[in-house]
Amino acid sequence: MITCFGKNISLAVVSATLCVIAFRAVGQDASDDTAAWYPPRVAEVRSRLFAWIEDQTVDSNVIEAAKQLWNIETTPGPITADELLDATLRTAALIDSRVAKLVGQCDRPVGELPLSEVDVVGDQSLPPLVRDNLRLLYGRWLACERLYDEAGEQLEGLTVGDVVDPASLLFYQAVVHHRMLDQARGLAAIEKLLRGPTDTPRRYVSIAGLMQVDLENLEDESLDHIARRMQDIERRLDLGRAGEKTREVEDGVIASLDKLIDEMEKQQQNSGGGGAAALQPSAPAEASRIMAGKGPGEVDPKAIGSESGWGDLPPKQREAALQQISQQFPSHYRAAIEQYFRRSAREGIGSRGTGNR
Repeated sequence: MITCFGKNISLAVVSATLCVIAFRAVGQDASDDTAAWYPPRVAEVRSRLFAWIEDQTVDSNVIEAAKQLWNIETTPGPITADELLDATLRTAALIDSRVAKLVGQCDRPVGELPLSEVDVVGDQSLPPLVRDNLRLLYGRWLACERLYDEAGEQLEGLTVGDVVDPASLLFYQAVVHHRMLDQARGLAAIEKLLRGPTDTPRRYVSIAGLMQVDLENLEDESLDHIARRMQDIERRLDLGRAGEKTREVEDGVIASLDKLIDEMEKQQQNSGGGGAAALQPSAPAEASRIMAGKGPGEVDPKAIGSESGWGDLPPKQREAALQQISQQFPSHYRAAIEQYFRRSAREGIGSRGTGNR
């Protein structure tokens, strides 16, 4: 059984693949993003699959083995989309060794098969029933392994009319868009998933609802948005991806932090120094009045400059600033600011964060 949700995503991918064929068979319009969708009919999927097998030159033992995989039709109770996807791709694996290799890979962790060798998903000689469902299976596996860029490439363009498990397709498309902070496309996939039948897997519906609320409240360039992009950088580095794309995300994070810190400085200046403004008396003494005290009341002038010097704070003051941030925002935001300081020091960014990146 092909399994994978969270860390077990492959089974969901297989399910999503089989749905597409069945949808087209029953006449569902996959181009209508507002339409409800329904699971495929098992008999129709089996018929299309075995029609392809009959066109191949295969041994009678292979055909018999394929029929055994479809004994699911005689089991009590309804056949789940996971079982249908599994049966479809396991059957195709009997005919094509490349399919068998990929199906086996999706049962194992990443790293045991170079991604560059997986070319069967783009083979136009395979029937859409097999090819599209393989893309779903592979895309789900990639998503489980946190390879969201590659997963998005596989799932891109697939619709509920292309696979036998539309619920899995929509769910993992939503997962990829959510993790890549693609708000519009993520919400579109979630909304379509939630328009599905009442027997849509509860785990998909529950998690999709949480992702929906999360994406609806996500604000561009907020600390939360920046922190998530930093988590994406950590993910890429954990996977050994330190190339151009990762550097692009890093540069974007630094630019966003520069902008955010600049806005915070302006707010402090406009409020008269932040917390110090709260200490100003509501009725200050008249300038001509001599206040009680000793001494002439003169102080030595200090040249404080025209810049705030945020990026050049001494260690103790910098730590105090970070403590203040920790009190006002969740703890993981502190890591974002600390990285900003480190990057500033390493690359020579000035007190206003306008140096080379």
